[in-house]
Amino acid sequence: MADICCEVVSDNETAASSTQCEPSTRAGRVRRFKFIAGSTVPDSSAEAVETEQKRQKFEEALTPPPLPRDCVSAVKNCGDFGNPRREYPKFGMASVCGRRRDMEDAVAIHPSFCSELHYYAVYDGHGCSHVATKCRERLHELVKEELGKRESMEGWDITMERSFRRMDKEAISWPSNGGADLNVDCRCELQTPECDAVGSTAVVAIVTPDKIIVANCGDSRAVLCRNGKAIPLSYDHKPDRPDELNRIQEAGGRVIYWEGPRVLGVLAMSRAIGDNYLKPYVSCEPEVTITDRTAEDECLIVASDGLWDVVPNDTACGVARMCLRGKFRSPSSSEAESGGGGGGEVENSDKACSDASMLLTKLALARHTTDNVSVVVVDLKKNT
Repeated sequence: MADICCEVVSDNETAASSTQCEPSTRAGRVRRFKFIAGSTVPDSSAEAVETEQKRQKFEEALTPPPLPRDCVSAVKNCGDFGNPRREYPKFGMASVCGRRRDMEDAVAIHPSFCSELHYYAVYDGHGCSHVATKCRERLHELVKEELGKRESMEGWDITMERSFRRMDKEAISWPSNGGADLNVDCRCELQTPECDAVGSTAVVAIVTPDKIIVANCGDSRAVLCRNGKAIPLSYDHKPDRPDELNRIQEAGGRVIYWEGPRVLGVLAMSRAIGDNYLKPYVSCEPEVTITDRTAEDECLIVASDGLWDVVPNDTACGVARMCLRGKFRSPSSSEAESGGGGGGEVENSDKACSDASMLLTKLALARHTTDNVSVVVVDLKKNT
């Protein structure tokens, strides 16, 4: 803060030549006073009034005016103001093995992974866990790289398709290097031909300040809860879905019904990352949806089919809304979060969102799901 000059004037030549007095402190700060010649010295009563006026102005200057609401938000979100943590959407996750022998789900949560973009994904492995694990480690990085290379006219669909194709190529190439770049223990030990029969679904939701971009490959699912209603943001890739059935048959493949429709009687989904032995019938190309955010958006649920096989969209949204409104309190959600497959910033999760995700996993188990269950709940209220 600048020094304060007090116009105290004297006809005395000695006073005029004096340039400073002893420092004075006010409000814990050192202030310097200068004496400037050229005017008459006021009498004591006028000087007291003037001094009081200056004191009031000085104290007002020490108290900054309140910032507008927009400025407060800007300061909160800026890492240069002594608080490096940015404001992220509230979220919570739970991932449990359930009745399966092995945990093959993986979850990736990366708030602000690219400026104001927030990344939430669930990967459901089959055959083994290493493809889902690698997707958790790599796919968000590939998306970020593609965003950096994206041309002005390219849309989100092209960006996500390129990212998924690159992820698929990496999945297929692992047997050639023996999985040296993958730090995971898996039962297939990355030995061919078993590794060719390993794959994973991928449902990725990227939340921006005004949009929700969902890229889906497989039968995991993203559902938006808006004003109490469930809106699906992805559609399961099942082999008997009419368009998928036509695509498989046109490529020379068949859908055989064995405990449900399966590609060549083996895989219960028509799109996935990996599964080299079923190409081209099983595609890695994602379906991309772009949804505008509104003030009525409440939450986003991203989960593996272990939830959706036994819990309808509307029921899942109802449970999540109840938790976000504080009508359900869990004593602890750490057990569900440590069930395996978690990735990203789980330690920064929100209690209500964590309660919602954990309650949904418990509901799926109570309804006798036979699969791993992984759930991510994101609070979409407009302050996030």
